[in-house]
Amino acid sequence: MPPDARIASTPEPPYWVVLFTSRHSGRDAEAYEKMGEAMVALAAKQPGFLGIESTRDAEGLGITLSYWASEQAIHDWKRVAAHTEAQRQGHARWYEDFALRVAKVERAYTKATSGRAGL
Repeated sequence: MPPDARIASTPEPPYWVVLFTSRHSGRDAEAYEKMGEAMVALAAKQPGFLGIESTRDAEGLGITLSYWASEQAIHDWKRVAAHTEAQRQGHARWYEDFALRVAKVERAYTKATSGRAGL
């Protein structure tokens, strides 16, 4: 069976992850979906972008993980004008609540590498 395309293929650590947990308001779902697709496409063009994973349950709780080569790449992405506007709209229109966390990935393994020593 081929790898699941919804699981980001990341390099060997270290790299960085932005963890975004949100509760969607349920308002204007079509516009929210379009904005999300546009942001994924834009992020993919940014230097240092490694991949993304995202899920949302039926009650509107979502978790998005975006992977970056460096902390500087995250800093640069945060300042992209279209991303800043998406954040503004998210706060005003789409999110009842959210939390954003940034972490450095020190260790990682996949099904293909799970037998490696030291992980």
